[in-house]
This record gives sequence, C-alpha cells and structure tokens, in this order.
Amino acid sequence: MTPKFPYISVELTDKEGNAFIILGRCKAAAQESGLSAEEVAIFIAEATAGDYEHLLQTTMRWFSIF
Repeated sequence: MTPKFPYISVELTDKEGNAFIILGRCKAAAQESGLSAEEVAIFIAEATAGDYEHLLQTTMRWFSIF
C-alpha cells in the first residue's frame, strides 16, 4: 500500500518504540515537508485515536517508514 504522503520519510526502525517519540518524529517530518498545520492536526488526531498498534498502522498509512 502506498502511503498518503510517500515523499515524507520518517525513520523509526532504530528508535525506541515510545509513542511520543513516534508522534514527534512524524509531526516534525510532516512540518518540514510543508504539510499545513491542519493536516498535521488531522494526522495527530487519527494516530492517537486508538492504541499503540493503531498509532503504528496510521503512521504507515500516512508516511514512508524506514
């Protein structure tokens, strides 16, 4: 499946699996890539609407993860 924003890459493979770190990295990458504040807020709301597994799935639907 192709992510919503395949041109935004987020490095998570060698990092601690802390949800706050994941959200922070995704938010920073999205902002650096020029997503609007509204789009970033939509991502955060969607990503935090469930458990840790939901966060990971949402992250992979939105961004390229490596």
